[in-house]
Amino acid sequence: MNFNELNISDNIKNGLKGMGFTKATPIQEQSIPVTLKGKDVMGQAQTGSGKTVAFAIPIIEKIFIDDKSPQAIVLCPTRELCMQVADEISKVASNIKKLKILSVYGGQPIGRQTRVLKKGVHIVVGTPGRVIDHINRGNLDLNGIESVVLDEADEMLNMGFRDDMEFILKNTPKTRQTLLFSATMPDEIKKIARKYQRNPKFIKVKANKKNSPKITQYSFKCNAKYKFDDMTRLLDVFDVELALIFCNTKKGVNYVAKHLKKRGYSVDGLHGDMTQKMRDKVMNKFRNDNIDILVATDVAARGLDVDNLDVIINYDVPQNPENYIHRIGRTARAGKLGYAFTLVCRDETRRFAAIKKANNTKITEKQIPSYKEVETIKNKLILDKVINCIERGELEDSYINSIKDSMNKKINAQQLAAGLLKMVREN
Repeated sequence: MNFNELNISDNIKNGLKGMGFTKATPIQEQSIPVTLKGKDVMGQAQTGSGKTVAFAIPIIEKIFIDDKSPQAIVLCPTRELCMQVADEISKVASNIKKLKILSVYGGQPIGRQTRVLKKGVHIVVGTPGRVIDHINRGNLDLNGIESVVLDEADEMLNMGFRDDMEFILKNTPKTRQTLLFSATMPDEIKKIARKYQRNPKFIKVKANKKNSPKITQYSFKCNAKYKFDDMTRLLDVFDVELALIFCNTKKGVNYVAKHLKKRGYSVDGLHGDMTQKMRDKVMNKFRNDNIDILVATDVAARGLDVDNLDVIINYDVPQNPENYIHRIGRTARAGKLGYAFTLVCRDETRRFAAIKKANNTKITEKQIPSYKEVETIKNKLILDKVINCIERGELEDSYINSIKDSMNKKINAQQLAAGLLKMVREN
């Protein structure tokens, strides 16, 4: 479906056009017409499926600009996802004057958020805890709420936000439209839907081969004792420019980031115990290419969307199949190619087998390259660049003449080329 076929305002169509969107993704095509009619929706779709735009369009379409009180609330599990969702909604609504969107989350001064709320906001995007904080302080008026969105509902459930979600739903008007989006649909989510939604339309979008990202997935068996060394060999062999490394714990993040720095890599770490200011700083460094490698926990990297991400590395095997999909979905964005590497130790084999079975995905097992193989591959990478330069006709005569002048009876062209390769490698 083309967005022009939808019964939406020209301002929204122009906003989508400015984002480079012309055709709807499967979740958008199936859910937007239903939500525009005012019906409740339960949408099951994986990360990267376009669900933010799927709920942003109908929410924006319903907003009455002259009424400056909150008309929609979007709940997200993490601060990072709040910022990303608010930014995405702002882009869709970029051609609508005076529309106010505010993201509210912990770690940011509540006074600043309060002042903005008092001035008037149409859409609030927030973490459940901070939204409730504003409700209890009397900053957030719920009387005019027409839409509530639970984004990544399963993750909010996993993080212990069930009571918070229910509190917010209970205190918003019963006439509201409730949209629930989740990567998985456990029984607890279905119970919430039955309790707070009115005859919701259930929409499930499977990641089929045609629409799934072009991610090449490899697994590597390794000894826990040498796991870090094995990972650095992979970074070197694949000549990684931008990588996201996942660990299951903050302790793991600190260890990997610290030791990569010691080896000269441009790297930083991200986990939930860091202050919001520090997390924002690290995120911006990674997004702006000021660091090449980010090491993070699942929660900290939730909602992280970075273009040109070459490789996802699972330093630790994820705790469940859903987390594996969320992790590898960070790469291969916008039709680009990407790699996902998983390091599997003996005590992680059973968990990894469950992930493969649950996701029914092709993960090719490979051997960690030896140090000798790493050296050979590094040499080949440089020589490939040289050959490409020659084949493209970029080799100037001055370089060829310099080589001719340097050759004599004792040194031939092959030795000279080998010597140059050695100098490049050692520098």
